[in-house]
Amino acid sequence: MQAVTLRVLEGADRGRVFESVAPPVSIGREAGNTIQLNDDRVSRFHIKLQYDHENVVLTDLESTNGTRVNGEDTQLRILRFGDMISVGRSTLLFGTREQISDRMQKLNRPELEKKLNSSDSGNGNGSPELPWQTDPNYQLGLIEGQPPVLPKGLSPGQAAQLAELIEYLHMNLRKLLAEVEFENRGEAVRIGSIHWQKILDLQSRLAEYLKQVGRS
Repeated sequence: MQAVTLRVLEGADRGRVFESVAPPVSIGREAGNTIQLNDDRVSRFHIKLQYDHENVVLTDLESTNGTRVNGEDTQLRILRFGDMISVGRSTLLFGTREQISDRMQKLNRPELEKKLNSSDSGNGNGSPELPWQTDPNYQLGLIEGQPPVLPKGLSPGQAAQLAELIEYLHMNLRKLLAEVEFENRGEAVRIGSIHWQKILDLQSRLAEYLKQVGRS
């Protein structure tokens, strides 16, 4: 089982590096955590990192102020090298420079790799660069070229539930796309306000599903 490395980019512990920490790893402000942060907005036991099927999985431990990965609120998340974990006033970078560099090259994002490798060393003026704040496409830039793989080892019942959920989303999107009207020779599309509200409702349902999965 591979150890993990975390570097603190923002917060009272800025500059600290936690190298080769063996999972499971708990992070919080209490002394009993694997990584203790000096941050009063971090919960006593805020998040946990653990291996599952060769993935490092982050779980929010029902923290008071929540957890964000690459700027997105999350309760449960597979971590990848270069991900930014924000808890309280602290931001941690997941992975060694070598691991992050390798991933950025695979994603063909050399400019992002440069930002990440300079984030914890400052910009020459004593303050670090903040790529997760200054780059509006930061989260998109970290998405792999291929969509996430489906989980393996599901029971027949779990597989059927997952298939039912995907089918529900697929059918509703298909119905909504059928209502799209093309304008200006296909350069623009128009959709009615009722169908726009249905799209927003789908987004809302997905947010609710994410919340439920994170608490399961």
